[in-house]
Amino acid sequence: MTTTREASPGTRRRPPRAPGRGVPLALLAPALLGLAFLLVPLLALVVRAPWSGLPEQLTSPAVWDALRLSLVCATTATALSLLVGVPLAWLLARTDFPGRGLVRALVTLPLVLPPVVGGVALLLALGRNGIVGRWLDAWFGVTLPFTTAGVVLAETFVALPFLVISVEGTLRAADPRFEEAAATLGASRFTAFRRVTLPLIAPGVAAGAVLAWARALGEFGATITFAGNFPGRTQTMPLAVYLALQNDPAAAIALSLVLLAVSVAVLAGLRDRWMRAV
Repeated sequence: MTTTREASPGTRRRPPRAPGRGVPLALLAPALLGLAFLLVPLLALVVRAPWSGLPEQLTSPAVWDALRLSLVCATTATALSLLVGVPLAWLLARTDFPGRGLVRALVTLPLVLPPVVGGVALLLALGRNGIVGRWLDAWFGVTLPFTTAGVVLAETFVALPFLVISVEGTLRAADPRFEEAAATLGASRFTAFRRVTLPLIAPGVAAGAVLAWARALGEFGATITFAGNFPGRTQTMPLAVYLALQNDPAAAIALSLVLLAVSVAVLAGLRDRWMRAV
């Protein structure tokens, strides 16, 4: 006699899988072609890497300067993204105001905007003769282009949308009744956000921060346009790869392997979020 166990109300049932039938060749062939297109360049990078000289390549002062600058700037850009991105995501997810759809579209625009165009836009806004930069220079003597601070701003510009989208999605999935219950107990809206909402969305905030950090670490176009390529000051890892490819391809491959390892580590860290079976 067999018995069946009923799933608890909070358990999500997996949809039934299709019967074991052969995969149509019309779907299998292009799928394998697409997989090969993605994997073969990465495999070529690993196969053609100068493994015997890799320690020497990675211990050179120029590589360490670029790596240190990349890590510092990407981490600072992520911190800035958290500072302004989490409140922006809350505003888009929890409030209703005229033009909210337009604001969301503008926030996500850097995702599809060519990074070089973003760098040009930053120059026109924050350059010495920019609409904001001229006042920063005249009033405070602050010049942002072609400085380390310019690298941070360029990376923040391209990384912020990743954080906002991730946090906004997490906020929309979170039950707002917890915030309403806190409000009925006398908590202000900010207190409810800090004590109730933020702990609930912490995994989404962490995932968004990791994605923003990885995007900032790999930024090239906006950085070279707005901050230039000065070793020790604005030359990050992607810029060092570009420069080394012209003079020392082995060094360019070694630097690329470092960025590849970082990308794999980010994907591994987010595997529960993006690689979960459904």
